[in-house]
Amino acid sequence: MFGMSTHEMLLRVPVILLALTIHEFAHGWSAFKLGDPTARNEGRLTLNPLSHLDFLGTLMLMTGLFGWAKPVPVNPYYLRNPKRDLMVISFAGPLSNILLAICFGLTIKISTAVNPQFFLSEAGGYLMVFLILAFQINVGLAFFNMLPFYPLDGSKVVAGFLPDRHVEPYMNATRHALPVIFGLVIIGAITGTHILSMILMPVFMPFMRFMQLISFGDWNGLSNCLNAVRQAAGM
Repeated sequence: MFGMSTHEMLLRVPVILLALTIHEFAHGWSAFKLGDPTARNEGRLTLNPLSHLDFLGTLMLMTGLFGWAKPVPVNPYYLRNPKRDLMVISFAGPLSNILLAICFGLTIKISTAVNPQFFLSEAGGYLMVFLILAFQINVGLAFFNMLPFYPLDGSKVVAGFLPDRHVEPYMNATRHALPVIFGLVIIGAITGTHILSMILMPVFMPFMRFMQLISFGDWNGLSNCLNAVRQAAGM
């Protein structure tokens, strides 16, 4: 699928399950802490990935870096400060993926510094692919969900900063973005071109470099870690 090897496709599965599950659990947990038991009552305050998967969002992650999960239900009537709390709950999901990406990035950095030769073995090679995918997919999931289009998390974060009278017009103006994105995905699949990636990459790549700076201490930290492995192999 899109030129991926069988091994990479298989390794994406646990990465995606982890990223989506933690993302939605973070939404549900933050809502519960802010007074809303809806996610818990509906069985969504769980680390069971099957409770959170959205077919189309998961398919997009299987074929690229962008996607989403089934939204956790939130009832603003339980919240003490609905506007502020909804913003916090919405940001909790992408933040969880940012933290996961940092953890995986640090794992790559430390392990390649301590024992780069290990990644020359078959098992080490698979582990490296897993770690890279885990870093990249968590960064991609955080980025995509922070796009300011309803109903993505980013739209609710933006709404938290808007005057009340502007919130509904803003949501109405952005609610057509996802159908357009779906259309671009379908067209890309039919034509074999990554139209959505071509549009988003100019914005996504600076975010990816920033995440590498945070995780590796270097704008090109991931490449430098891979170079360390190549040097260990005498390449």
